Amino acid sequence: MTRRTPPRPVDVERLFPEVVRFKKDAVRLHPRAGDPTYRESSIGGPLLWPAREPWPVCAEHGGAPMVAVAQIYRGDVPDVVAFPEGCDVLQVLWCPRRHHDGPWVVPRIHWRAAADVRQVLAAPPLPAQRRENYVPRPCVVHPERVTEYPSWDLDDTIWDALEGRFAQVEKETGWDYQYHLSTAPGTKLGGFPGWGQDPQPASCTRCGRPMEHLLTFESAEGDAESARAWTPVEDREAHVEHAGMRFGDMGGVYLFECLTCPDRPNTHRVDCA
Repeated sequence: MTRRTPPRPVDVERLFPEVVRFKKDAVRLHPRAGDPTYRESSIGGPLLWPAREPWPVCAEHGGAPMVAVAQIYRGDVPDVVAFPEGCDVLQVLWCPRRHHDGPWVVPRIHWRAAADVRQVLAAPPLPAQRRENYVPRPCVVHPERVTEYPSWDLDDTIWDALEGRFAQVEKETGWDYQYHLSTAPGTKLGGFPGWGQDPQPASCTRCGRPMEHLLTFESAEGDAESARAWTPVEDREAHVEHAGMRFGDMGGVYLFECLTCPDRPNTHRVDCA
């Protein structure tokens, strides 16, 4: 089913023209519990993984198998993320246990060409131990392209200049820039990270340049306040079963990559909201 986020309830670009030059496109993935196959984009579904390629394991936990977290086909998210040349599938896995080198999970990113996978691994190994809230429920996705404006990532000087206007618009309309008008909640590709706390920008350790946001995994599709503006039309009267992950106190996991270095090094950040 298509998911349609309502238009922003006020004209953001007319009210706050200073943020227009920073806007970005994002794809809200809208994961909903289902039965995806490896031929589809999914959260927590089976991966298009070559039968002869070793399944990723966690060195910290004695070679324990990782779990599939996301698979995104380029055709479902055109022009929002720059896939490496020759690749049309993005895959994310992680070990579903706490780690010493970072709180919660440590993601691993794989890019591949679907046409190169001739025989698919039918039954990936499963870890003997895991935190259930780090393992996503299998979900089909309903990609929807939206426009975002920076919130936590807005330059402090610009935020300070706009703060009075933000407050005035909220007083007159009831719509808050941060919660209702800037960045979409939930699991998404591209756009801005869905920070629940102060932002933690990522820079490449090789070239020193800022990394680009790739994916946000959030504990929920939004809270009661953001839901006023961001709940898809189709879900307003529906009970939604999403991926069922939880990080800390309803926080998130944010993946970043360097688009300057040829091998596209990546990193991640987490917060607990």
